[in-house]
Amino acid sequence: VQLQASGGGLVQAGDSLRLSCAASGRPLSNYGMGWFRQTPGKEREFVAGISRSTNSTQYADSVKGRFTISRDNAKNTVYLQMNSLKPEDTGVYYCNADLVGADGAGTVVAGIHWGQGTQVTVSS
Repeated sequence: VQLQASGGGLVQAGDSLRLSCAASGRPLSNYGMGWFRQTPGKEREFVAGISRSTNSTQYADSVKGRFTISRDNAKNTVYLQMNSLKPEDTGVYYCNADLVGADGAGTVVAGIHWGQGTQVTVSS
């Protein structure tokens, strides 16, 4: 599966953005999906995940209540709605396919399929 992320940009603190991750090659309905982010000098960190079959969701504590992950299998696209953005949300956001653990049954583990990343910059 190939993943194409989009929707990043430069916004001010308190603003909203919606990221999209469009898939090709395989149906996204086959996969648990997730979003991760990375800033210079830090490891890539989990942000949000949605399970394959039940659409259960998991979020990093830092984004709970502000971010929402969703999927539209008909459009083969996963979204990350980001509200009340903070400067610490700045980073490159990557979508991920074949993530496990979004159903809460265990540790979240990234799958092997990654998109190219989209930059989100939040100014204070």
